[in-house]
Amino acid sequence: MKTPSDVKAFMKQRKMGLNDFIQKLATNSYCKHPEVQSILNLNPPQDAELMNANPSPPPSPSQQINLGPSSNPSAKPNDFHFLKVIGKGSFGKVLLAHHRTDDQFYAVKVLQKKAILKKKEEKHIMSERNVLLKNVKHPFLVGLHYSFQTTDKLYFVLDYINGGELFYHLQRERFFLEPRARFYAAEIASALGYLHSLNIVYRDLKPENILLDSQGHIILTDFGLCKENIEPNGTTSTFCGTPEYLAPEVLHKQPYDRTVDWWCLGAVLYEMLYGLPPFYSRNTAEMYDNILNKPLQLKPNISNAARHLLEGLLQKDRTKRLGCADDFIEIKNHVFFSPINWDELNAKKITPPFNPNVTGPNDLRHFDPEFTDEPVPNSIGCSPDSALVTASIKDAAEAFLGFSYAPSMDSYL
Repeated sequence: MKTPSDVKAFMKQRKMGLNDFIQKLATNSYCKHPEVQSILNLNPPQDAELMNANPSPPPSPSQQINLGPSSNPSAKPNDFHFLKVIGKGSFGKVLLAHHRTDDQFYAVKVLQKKAILKKKEEKHIMSERNVLLKNVKHPFLVGLHYSFQTTDKLYFVLDYINGGELFYHLQRERFFLEPRARFYAAEIASALGYLHSLNIVYRDLKPENILLDSQGHIILTDFGLCKENIEPNGTTSTFCGTPEYLAPEVLHKQPYDRTVDWWCLGAVLYEMLYGLPPFYSRNTAEMYDNILNKPLQLKPNISNAARHLLEGLLQKDRTKRLGCADDFIEIKNHVFFSPINWDELNAKKITPPFNPNVTGPNDLRHFDPEFTDEPVPNSIGCSPDSALVTASIKDAAEAFLGFSYAPSMDSYL
């Protein structure tokens, strides 16, 4: 039985993760992959390091990264008017930006090459970019419009989503009624099913990575921990994720497959219905033991269909877990989702159960003031000391080969 102090402690702990808004990438502080061990004590770079006011030039021919045929060579930082900081991570910031020419608002993620290389995270940065390139056609996955670079920074120009994190709304309301939880779970499952169809395992589903758009639809973000090229029967074994949502097979350091995402869906659905993750404890070691050994406990205030779905998704043996045999089809056909018309859902023809009621792009009520009150650094369109850039240009050229991207015009139709 969770006490009010448990809930308070949980919210305090999780508050630290509010408004990731994609900027965390693979910097999840609980990931034990050898390449990201150093991130455990990582602090965001200081703005003072970035405040050189010289204009940020494009890479010179000797510094040029091979951008390939899909590059956007004409894009540059001063195409944008950067308005507000809406997120902050170890490698840079996410900003609300207004494009000076097309008059559109975007979330622009600005990452420092030097910081990424220092933490050996270039592979995860490129993995996120690769996954984003495949997401342009799905309604519940954040879209990448294009990417570009200067000598010292990488830029993701992303959909601007300002309805707030699911966690933000769950924190305010404590739990959701079943119809609302069903709607969100269905849109999340649709997004996961699409990623699985591309042989991508998401691996880091949690309420902080689930945003609401201005209408109240789900948008899944933060693809830094995605694992590409996992065939239907394929497995991987990297230990990473977030403690509350780790599947037993991940904790056991056993090979795992795409069913790890269905476990996470079960954990998120449980949290939406009950207010806390299913095996939560303030003591991480105890929580791990709960995930591995404690039977799932379901209070009687949910429907039998919800109970059956949670029991199927939170099955400790992945070979018996719902979704093991036919993946998303099993989830889609579960009785809990019988009220859902999936074609209408994917067409966004179902009215969301909650409207964030944002008045426009400048309505930042659902972002943490910790970020939005911070001044936009002059460094966003500027370069640090050129000597520092030159020193790491060769490494950067190899690390971020092919980063820039501009989609064909019909990819959003």
